[in-house]
Amino acid sequence: MGVLLPPFQMFFDEHRDDVYRFVRALVGPADADDVFQETFLSALRSYPSLTDASALRAWVFTIARRKAIDEYRAGARRAVPTEEVPEVVAPQHIDPDEQLWDDVRRLPAKQRAALVHRFVHDLSYQEIGALLDCTAEAARRSVHEGIKKLRATWQT
Repeated sequence: MGVLLPPFQMFFDEHRDDVYRFVRALVGPADADDVFQETFLSALRSYPSLTDASALRAWVFTIARRKAIDEYRAGARRAVPTEEVPEVVAPQHIDPDEQLWDDVRRLPAKQRAALVHRFVHDLSYQEIGALLDCTAEAARRSVHEGIKKLRATWQT
């Protein structure tokens, strides 16, 4: 028999901050609240059917990653309204940190998630592999490839 499930509120309280940081890093501050709420609504719906609490952290991060992917795909189809279209695009000053996170958000989903888990949550490759449903070596490779793409972007 597996580990008994804690009450959902205890589960939520334990994981909400990490999940919020994770989705914010994946989708950005504008969409983080929606993805966070969708993640925990989905978790709440499925929670009663779980039989083992030994991998709750990996389970909720998997839901969050999939919700972030759904949001990314939906955003690609969504029109962005504007009040006025400028004739000439004015150069904008962009904060380097925000530019970096924008570049991270453009990475493929698995690389993006692996980078966030490694450098935001400071997880080991073994832990990242468990969260992303892959081996530790595949997690290491995803981090490596993500960094490689970011370096190529920032060196140009």
